[in-house]
Amino acid sequence: MASHRRSERGHTRWRRFTAILLPSLAIVALLVVLTAQSLLAVSFSISGTPFVVTAKVLRGRGFEQFGVLDRSVLKVLPGHTNQIILTANAIRVANLTNLCQSVTVGGLSLRITAGDAGTPVHATNLVVDADRLAGDARFTHITIGQDASTLTEVPGVRGPVGDFAQQAATVTIRHLRQHAYATTAGTFTLPDLHLGFGGACK
Repeated sequence: MASHRRSERGHTRWRRFTAILLPSLAIVALLVVLTAQSLLAVSFSISGTPFVVTAKVLRGRGFEQFGVLDRSVLKVLPGHTNQIILTANAIRVANLTNLCQSVTVGGLSLRITAGDAGTPVHATNLVVDADRLAGDARFTHITIGQDASTLTEVPGVRGPVGDFAQQAATVTIRHLRQHAYATTAGTFTLPDLHLGFGGACK
């Protein structure tokens, strides 16, 4: 009898686990599909917590940049709106060496590094919503002042009709530093990934 009751409890726990897991997997699958199609780039509610991204060199094929109005779940600053004006920086194919990302969570600094052992970080349909971007940049075949709704360099990523935008065939940014609020990508490969608390990206 005791063995039978243990078996029933085991089945009950498994059924509960499955009931929780399956909807979660469905949501994850949906997010993966949306991200891969670049439909999620500027459409989800952000946390409002900024993070810093640095890289020794970013090399990209297919670059777009236009303004976006992101909505934070919480107000970014007390007494201010929860809407944030940012730039969407989209790259069709990106390779980054010495990538670092740091964010402060609960008073602690969380730091992630990758691509610092000879194999760069690789991303496709990468979109970063940021309010500051710095570095030594070089573009090829750039158009400035293009209507955001007519961008063509990153499939599926376009801005609002009538908004100012620019795009380029290639982009190279050395000593990249971004102050960002959101990132999405179709694929994101992080060789030599290290994650830990303490320290910040320089």
